[in-house]
Amino acid sequence: MKERSTELVDGFRHSVPYINAHRGKTFVIMLGGEAIADENFPSIINDIGLLHSLGIRLVVVYGARPQIDAALEVQKVSPIYHKYTRITDSKTLEVVKQAAGTLQLDITARLSMSLSNTPLQGAHINVVSGNFVIAQPLGVDDGVDYCHSGKIRRIDEEAIHRQLDSNAIVLIGPVAVSVTGESFNLTSEEVATQLAIKLKAQKLIGFCSFQGVVDEEGHIVSELLPNQAEDKIRELQTEGDYHSGTVRFLRGAVKACRRGVERSHLLSYQSDGALIQELFSRDGIGTQIVMESAEKVRRANINDIGGILELIRPLEQQGILVRRSREQLEIEIDQFTIIERDNMTIACAALYPYPSEKIGEMACVAVHPDYRSSCRGEVLLQRISAHAKQLGLEKLFVLTTRSIHWFQEKGFEPAEIDKLPIEKQALYNYQRRSKILILDLHKE
Repeated sequence: MKERSTELVDGFRHSVPYINAHRGKTFVIMLGGEAIADENFPSIINDIGLLHSLGIRLVVVYGARPQIDAALEVQKVSPIYHKYTRITDSKTLEVVKQAAGTLQLDITARLSMSLSNTPLQGAHINVVSGNFVIAQPLGVDDGVDYCHSGKIRRIDEEAIHRQLDSNAIVLIGPVAVSVTGESFNLTSEEVATQLAIKLKAQKLIGFCSFQGVVDEEGHIVSELLPNQAEDKIRELQTEGDYHSGTVRFLRGAVKACRRGVERSHLLSYQSDGALIQELFSRDGIGTQIVMESAEKVRRANINDIGGILELIRPLEQQGILVRRSREQLEIEIDQFTIIERDNMTIACAALYPYPSEKIGEMACVAVHPDYRSSCRGEVLLQRISAHAKQLGLEKLFVLTTRSIHWFQEKGFEPAEIDKLPIEKQALYNYQRRSKILILDLHKE
């Protein structure tokens, strides 16, 4: 008797396509001071080491906001902000440099750890820091001098690429020097965002206290386009949130996305393994800000036959769908519409038109089990209905044995066999006894 594979084996097999896809790519990871202070931080460092071992080129940017505030409080110095940006006077700058320097050493030490019985055993990671970022002062705004608070003047991306080419992790903090030899305090969000843009990184990754962006019902929003992310920023600002980790990251992610960074990921620094689950599973665990949706709805072609067969075979074996041979699919492939996610077919449907009777059949509707609780069926129905209207059809019918109520909820009404096209009436399987439902496309 064949033994079932273990959860570990299944998980590893499913992660392999992502391991291959990520190898050799450049990721910029932003570690806010809140993430560094959390008890889960050692696990995040271990996961960063794992990414490095898989051949991913990593630039790690760290912040120190809470650490700086704590140090200022000890010295009884009240932080001063203007337009939610810290004003860094000379005394504050010394605290900033001390906090940033301490974190640099701590992060480097953790990434350099290679003790036995630890995830980084034998890793021997080379961590490189340097003057890769040149700063300039923010200057004066509304009569307020930001002093040693600065912004990026330029980034030496060639020097960073040389370090990445030599298999090092590049570690960059919130303090950068200027051409005049002065030090300036930068925001980690700006540094990470501009690095991702300049290095043409494939991903920008950040952390917050939640597992990404949540909707009104408290559910994680898995994907946002830039315009949707901007709407979320405005919503949070209306609620008085101007500088949480979520808002700060979303601002940077929108900018990065519009400047060519394909995907930005927002995860929880409190969730063990969130980085691995996000990057090496199809659906991830956090929120992505993307240039275009990870899912594509499109007409099928001959290269999609394998994916469609894999999707519909289990339903055919259960008797839910009528069996189709590969040869039949090859002939009918132009009738199919699919939903594709990360090169995997997760849903399909076909439209068989009967032009002379101005009616069409929606058939072979299938959705992958992992996505049946979502709206993929509705997306397919909308696309098939639109295609039917383009062909001049006035009605759409389905033959179903299991999804009767679902189609009725979408506007289909029960009908008798004499309402089917003449050709279809002759092919009706009386043993199968499928229910007939018809949708009037003009009433949608």
